[in-house]
Amino acid sequence: MDLKNIGLPWLAAVATFPSDAKDMPLNLSQGVTNISEQVYDLHMTIFYICCIIGFIVFGAMFYSIVRHRKSRGVKPANFHESTKVEILWTAIPFLILIGMAIPATKTLIAMENSDDAELTIQVTGSQWKWHYKYFEHDLEFYSVLATPKKQIENKLAKGDNYLLEVDRPLVIPTNTKVRFLMTSDDVIHSWWVPEFAVKKDANPGFINEAWTNVPKAGIYRGQCAELCGKDHGFMPVVVIAKEQADFDAWLAEQVAKQKAKQEEEQRLLAMQLPEQELMELGKRTYDQFCAACHQPNGQGLPGMFPALAGSEMVTKDADGHIDIVLYGKTGTAMAGYGKQLSLKELAAVVTYERNAWGNDTGELIQAADVQARKNAAE
Repeated sequence: MDLKNIGLPWLAAVATFPSDAKDMPLNLSQGVTNISEQVYDLHMTIFYICCIIGFIVFGAMFYSIVRHRKSRGVKPANFHESTKVEILWTAIPFLILIGMAIPATKTLIAMENSDDAELTIQVTGSQWKWHYKYFEHDLEFYSVLATPKKQIENKLAKGDNYLLEVDRPLVIPTNTKVRFLMTSDDVIHSWWVPEFAVKKDANPGFINEAWTNVPKAGIYRGQCAELCGKDHGFMPVVVIAKEQADFDAWLAEQVAKQKAKQEEEQRLLAMQLPEQELMELGKRTYDQFCAACHQPNGQGLPGMFPALAGSEMVTKDADGHIDIVLYGKTGTAMAGYGKQLSLKELAAVVTYERNAWGNDTGELIQAADVQARKNAAE
């Protein structure tokens, strides 16, 4: 073996490394906000300190191994202890830790300081979607995975934003301090947007805070970062940052749409929708929100999700059926859809389940029936 060339492959590998740490694909992303830059700088500072410590420690170790090896005839030293050395190897790490703690503490305090926020948004995680509520405005909505099921099943080519696209993204204004209040309806979730340096757990029964201030318009993507159940991987986060004027226009449009939707629901309370319309809408709603667990044929998954075909509740207990669709079932993966679906969609999906797969109850559930169950629960 040519000892002179033994290090050449390593030198060649090192030479191919990116010259800038932020260009390394496995490194922490730098992000777009001031806080994310502080986190990145702190990360690189600690990383370089650890590299220097490692170089010194391993350098001294390998030097000692090579320089004082037995083949050179070196005799082992015979000593027991040294108070000075023990003080040094205790004091030096202590001082290093203090030096690392000062910038880390400053960054952590800045990350937790949500004072003077100009906009507050409640972020609620549930299996497996996000609910956003704008406190200063009459607006709230759910954000659900938009990747087509055929892509997930490998029946279509994967899109550019596979599993990182939603039907309704969260929209915030640029150059505005936005506070997030994190909570959960069921299990622990975690709202994570790497480019904001925001990753905060959403715990049932508790409120956690985070904040961001995005300097430039754009689309920023993240995910749930806490294992929260079988569809944990299908719970993306998409945030669109808009200039203030564009955000105001979007907000006015969304508030108007929500108001119109509420007015339409009130109008539906006095209507009797025909069976065909209820069944067609009910099937579309079922396929989108229910079929993944209860299966397209209503047979469910034994031991996990109950069958709806032939179910005693579905065929006999209309009120109980409506209630479980509205509010879910505690202690199970069955989430409530009362806030996510309209009265018309809720009535339609219950009607469909009560008349599909041979259930054939002949009952048509109307929007007024769903509203009556809501009123009874209140």
